[in-house]
Amino acid sequence: MADNSCDVTVADFDEKVLAASQAVPVIVDFWAPWCQPCKILKPILEKLAAEYGGKFILAKVNSDENQELSARYGVRGIPAVKAFVGGQMVDEFTGALPEGQVRDFIAGLIPSPAEPLRQEALTAYAAGDLAQARQLMAQAINTDPTYDTAYLDFVELCLAAKEDDALAEARQVLDLVGERARDAGRVESLRARLQLATAGAGVDVAALRARIDADPADLDARLQLANALAAATDYRGAFEQLLAIVRQDRKWNEEAGRKTMLTLFTMLGAQPQFDDLVREFRVALSRTLN
Repeated sequence: MADNSCDVTVADFDEKVLAASQAVPVIVDFWAPWCQPCKILKPILEKLAAEYGGKFILAKVNSDENQELSARYGVRGIPAVKAFVGGQMVDEFTGALPEGQVRDFIAGLIPSPAEPLRQEALTAYAAGDLAQARQLMAQAINTDPTYDTAYLDFVELCLAAKEDDALAEARQVLDLVGERARDAGRVESLRARLQLATAGAGVDVAALRARIDADPADLDARLQLANALAAATDYRGAFEQLLAIVRQDRKWNEEAGRKTMLTLFTMLGAQPQFDDLVREFRVALSRTLN
């Protein structure tokens, strides 16, 4: 127990938590002797620290005796658990969670044995070998079936393939892992991308542009073109077509223009590089509707 769990004070916090977290995750339990929920949580954390055998360190801080640390890390209620990796706090929870939820919290901090394969897959994708990337990511999933990040990466690779069978695989994987994944924002974004990719699959973009040139009021062609452009990552072009639909007839096809714009906002909201684009067209949509 001594190697995996220790008491920490303000005097040795930097050494036993911040420095130590450069090597393995450190979970800090802020507790107090009078706190009844602390007496429930503390034995669970100590048991898991022993069970994991050094894969993480449990650091216990008496919050009454170390109020400076409590203030530094915003402890407002106890037990308060803070996780540190690489010298930075990366996750936290407050209260006495059941053992199963504490296990899930810890599992999210410890590197998966599938991580090397996942990195190989991402390297293959960056090098332009999508088929190899998908194969390696599937191997990563088989190595650690609980590693949700690999599942979501696999969905990304399926979307990049843009083939009907790949999109079907993406849908199956999202249905399998979507409800349990911790990164709800990424799941929501991937669902939106899949919806747009499915709607835009197999579309003749040139033919749709010709239809719109011949009849600018052909809103069906505009919607199909918007979906195709979004699937091809031409998001500005997609927004422009959708905004044109809303401006011509906001009620058309059960407000399909506005609703598809909202889907795009959701999809791009998890990608900070598109913040300015999303903001621009949110304002444009708001002005059009008002």
